[in-house]
Amino acid sequence: MLTGKVMATVTVDMERARFNMIEQQIRPWEVLDPEVLAALSVVKREDFVLPAHKLLAFADLELPIGGGQTMLHPKMEARILQEVGIRNTDVVLEVGAGSGYMAALLASRGEFVHTVDIDPALADLARRNLRQARVVNVTVDTGDASEGWSSASPYDVIVISGSLPRLPATFLQQLRLGGRLFAFIGETPVMHAQLITRTADKAFTTINLFETVVAPLKRPRAQPGFVF
Repeated sequence: MLTGKVMATVTVDMERARFNMIEQQIRPWEVLDPEVLAALSVVKREDFVLPAHKLLAFADLELPIGGGQTMLHPKMEARILQEVGIRNTDVVLEVGAGSGYMAALLASRGEFVHTVDIDPALADLARRNLRQARVVNVTVDTGDASEGWSSASPYDVIVISGSLPRLPATFLQQLRLGGRLFAFIGETPVMHAQLITRTADKAFTTINLFETVVAPLKRPRAQPGFVF
């Protein structure tokens, strides 16, 4: 059992690590929006990593969360949050629930978040973490959203947390006018982080923000065909 003094020391160390993450990783990556920085301070990242990795919660690493999946680097999560420019009336779709951390960040600024994961175990993990963190404006669904998720569309913001070789057009049709979509598009060795904005019924603008490499979005396995 931890004594009060030890618990206080652990808390202080966590807060110092969180501060260092923001100052040494997040700000140098051009994330300067004060509301985004505030969200990173309030939403406790250590509550969304696996217990074995709690002391690495603020490291500049992609941490494993099970099912062969990982959390994005903290600076990537922060950059996504800044680029989509969430308003407090926005309804958000996140594809790839993971541990629930990105959904919690999005929910801290938006009205409601729908997050979807194809892996039932990860969907359960996200639900559990969000419930324990008392995040109430998120729903976690299990299913394949690799080509969109129409049940609550149109959305003001769509965030696709894993990479896709190309963006299915269905995502664009699920964006509200003025809506923003963040996606990693391409294949190894070069992918582009893109911000796409719907400017009219059939008009979209695309900005290539930076080059990167992230793990592909988990998708259904192709079914084998008949052999004659």
